[in-house]
Amino acid sequence: MPEPTTIRSHTFRLTVAYDGTDYFGWQVQPGLRTIQGVLADAVRQIVGETVLPQGSGRTDTGVHASGQVVSLVLEADIPADRLHRALNRRLPTAIRVTELTDAPESFHARAGVLNKTYEYRVFPRRVANSTPERICPPQLARFVWDCRWPLELSAMREAAASVIGQHDFTSFAATDPDRTARLNDETDPLDNIRTVFASEWLEADGLLIYRVTGSGFLHHMVRNLVGTCVEAGAGRLDAATVPQILAAHDRSRAGTTAPPQGLHLMEVVYSEYTSAAALAPSHVGATA
Repeated sequence: MPEPTTIRSHTFRLTVAYDGTDYFGWQVQPGLRTIQGVLADAVRQIVGETVLPQGSGRTDTGVHASGQVVSLVLEADIPADRLHRALNRRLPTAIRVTELTDAPESFHARAGVLNKTYEYRVFPRRVANSTPERICPPQLARFVWDCRWPLELSAMREAAASVIGQHDFTSFAATDPDRTARLNDETDPLDNIRTVFASEWLEADGLLIYRVTGSGFLHHMVRNLVGTCVEAGAGRLDAATVPQILAAHDRSRAGTTAPPQGLHLMEVVYSEYTSAAALAPSHVGATA
């Protein structure tokens, strides 16, 4: 009597870039067009398997990525280079798999993350001591916050530097309705303590760019940090009070939530893997 055939699964690691403007975020949702859902549909068309690709984290509606890392487990015996080509042929042009390689069976996109880097891009419509407003080009409008207030960069830099280190970021966290459903997910601890390794504002290509690297980020945390920095730059909040805002553990003390279209997931670094290099700030105008 022949022995039963053992089906061997294959694990792949993907780096995915996307323009999130027309999508309801990363995570699959019934009846809504999401990045994860569209990627799963493309996989099903290619190999006939219904699987859910796992991302390193969830990006919200309208948020973009250059370096979202994804793990994918398939039973199909398909070479990585062939799967890579096939996915990009079937995916819409707003989503591209920039890298696809074989990975160890143990690889999961949410496990073993050392840090993530996000950028937030602001188009300052008004510049201090300049009368006419700058006009945001339509090629940029989907990817930046077209900000109408004159901003003082030194105040924004002071506010940004104040959050470096390990803190309880409750003051910068929005309520996450899905969080309690992840009680047993060791990659998403339920406390609000996170470590920010770098937090700075840069100038490049006529934009103000917030670049932040951390061990992980809470719901809307980066956008709330940006909103607070912008309020400091606009003179509506004293940058020196940011440490007190952190210590208050009170969301109402921090600034407003910046709009989603300026936010970009740039890079995810793992303990055993190195992801694709993030786009340099000098290339921000070319993001698609």
